[in-house]
Amino acid sequence: MPSQQGSPTVRRLRLGQELRLLRERRKLTGAKAARDLGWSASKVSRIEAAKTMPSTEDIKALAKLYRLDGDKLDELFGLLRDAEQRGWWEDYEDALPEEYTTFLGLEAEAIVQRNWEPQAVPGLLQTEDYAREVILATRGIARITHSGVRSRVEARLDRQQRVLHRPNPCQLSVVLDEAALMRRFGEPSVMREQMEHLLEMSVLPHVSVHVLPLDALHPVNTGAFIHLKFSGFDDVVYLEQLYTADFVEDLERVAGYEMAFDHMRSEALDEDESRVLIQRKAMLWRR
Repeated sequence: MPSQQGSPTVRRLRLGQELRLLRERRKLTGAKAARDLGWSASKVSRIEAAKTMPSTEDIKALAKLYRLDGDKLDELFGLLRDAEQRGWWEDYEDALPEEYTTFLGLEAEAIVQRNWEPQAVPGLLQTEDYAREVILATRGIARITHSGVRSRVEARLDRQQRVLHRPNPCQLSVVLDEAALMRRFGEPSVMREQMEHLLEMSVLPHVSVHVLPLDALHPVNTGAFIHLKFSGFDDVVYLEQLYTADFVEDLERVAGYEMAFDHMRSEALDEDESRVLIQRKAMLWRR
């Protein structure tokens, strides 16, 4: 975990969300609040959407307009202080896409992560060599320097430590298509080591791995996605695409992804059967 205060990314979102709720309780539109404060409507909108960080004076002005008491004002200042902290992922900003660093900030405070992956072993469960080969494979469509590859690998390993090996780690549930166990990245020895590592990770008490076998009926035709659950904050789904990424926040659509994940997990092998299949793949990569 980056700090005891939690993820600054989530604190920024919570601060914006709280300010929006306070405005709505006063029956004010964003435009009306902006006029009363002498601000532009876009400033109110950007603060509430966590696109712009409010200043201390901005918070005081909003608190006066919304007629907040001292305790509520102290709570907002606390969120602001936490939101201004630096997250570990910001050390890798130059090497990682902006949407991905936003995802890492959200992931840092997630209590549950549900990951469907049809093509490759998920980043949280990758070995260093496998991760390097996955990143090198993108060189066919993107320019990545040697230092860029190194930084991305380091970020991936750092992420694993901070998400899976922190105190009170999140619950990670993965449904992995069998094809991801067969698609080669690097030499066979890299794949064998990856399968063995996947087995080791699958027995951790906060990690579950289910494999959807190739001979099963594919229950949902969709690409990879990650569903994050939080305490006191709405769920978010992260969709990574070829050149960009999207966040799904609409509650109805998020619920659809949750149902899709549950359906795929119900069609996949159970955890013990999945380990047997992964072990077989490890043995095949020895040849």
